[in-house]
Amino acid sequence: MKWNLRWAAAKRDIWRPTQLQAAFWDVGFTSSLSKVAALWSNKPVTIRLEGLDMICAALQCPVADLMEAEPVAAVEDRPNTEQRAVGDGGPARPAPRPGGGGPRRRLPPN
Repeated sequence: MKWNLRWAAAKRDIWRPTQLQAAFWDVGFTSSLSKVAALWSNKPVTIRLEGLDMICAALQCPVADLMEAEPVAAVEDRPNTEQRAVGDGGPARPAPRPGGGGPRRRLPPN
């Protein structure tokens, strides 16, 4: 997803996070300036639907103006990123030794 908050804000002549915060307050969306600045400068990892609705109300825009779908590369086009153990391609975990592998550990003292 592409986050277009700055573009949607610019259409309303909002150029700074403080102006965006004032627009949020006008619709009852109270958020700290640090959270508004984070929305302004970064794509959010998660966002609540109520918050998204309030942002759209403050900017008087549809959700489609804030978020734009980006094409995802096909699975066969992606490089193989499977993690493997270092070595000759054998099993990723060591196999237990036959016969128990030696003396058992004792319990710690009480």
